[in-house]
Amino acid sequence: AHGRNANPFGLGPRLALKKTMTDILKQIIATKHEEVAQALTKTPLAAMRADAESRVLTRDFVGFIRQKHAAGQAAVIAEIKKASPSKGVIREDFEPADIAQSYAEHGAACLSVLTDKTYFQGSTDYLKQARASCHLPVLRKDFMVDAYQIYEARAMGADCVLLIAACLDDAQMRDMEAQALALGMAVLVEVHDAPEMERALKLKTPLIGVNNRNLHTFEVSLNTCIHLRKAVGSDRIIVAESGISTPDDVARLRDADVQTFLVGEAFMRAADPGKALKELFPYQSLSK
Repeated sequence: AHGRNANPFGLGPRLALKKTMTDILKQIIATKHEEVAQALTKTPLAAMRADAESRVLTRDFVGFIRQKHAAGQAAVIAEIKKASPSKGVIREDFEPADIAQSYAEHGAACLSVLTDKTYFQGSTDYLKQARASCHLPVLRKDFMVDAYQIYEARAMGADCVLLIAACLDDAQMRDMEAQALALGMAVLVEVHDAPEMERALKLKTPLIGVNNRNLHTFEVSLNTCIHLRKAVGSDRIIVAESGISTPDDVARLRDADVQTFLVGEAFMRAADPGKALKELFPYQSLSK
């Protein structure tokens, strides 16, 4: 019920008038705590941890990105997303395995799969199907608020988890990162502004996603990513998120030394998501 009023990754203007993004994130965090409590009744923490620790074969998320960079190419984390609360169903013909294969064939470096059911009509099964259908590493795109979800991510086969700075305090981010790394997973930490970037730089992960959507005004500007890139050393991989829809957008970001992109909706609305990736990033070679 409350899921329809929230979408931290793409809020419609009508909803934006009612709530700030931070209010919506608080609502989502509350929902996530409820979901974790419910999940614990079905699979206790010890059992989920044992399942996660038994799955030793992860795919090298950061390594796949660096391979693209080494070849002089943009690294695209291609997203598999069925719906958003503000826009409803984005893709009616939704076959995660087919979409993942198309992405892999057209040069994606990695995959991102929405597993949030309440707000994005996602599913853990979508991640499993996508990962089983190709060789690419997979990010679990969800809202992490509890250690249980990190174990859950590895148990479902995720190779990387998302930590959103606006949803977590420093101790939570540090602890969840350590937990994910111990399980062999990569960590993508998402920031929206300079203070969040400062917090993210305290973590070990090289992957820092910059969401170009302003948490307070909801405006999207590539300048956010370009500005924050200047404050970060070359040892970090900046991932541009939101507002990337044309080859000119890509060229502008690459000129500013942003070489990694997380793109979803632009691909999901296309007849063939992989071909759409190829059109947006025309110099990607086919993956082997």
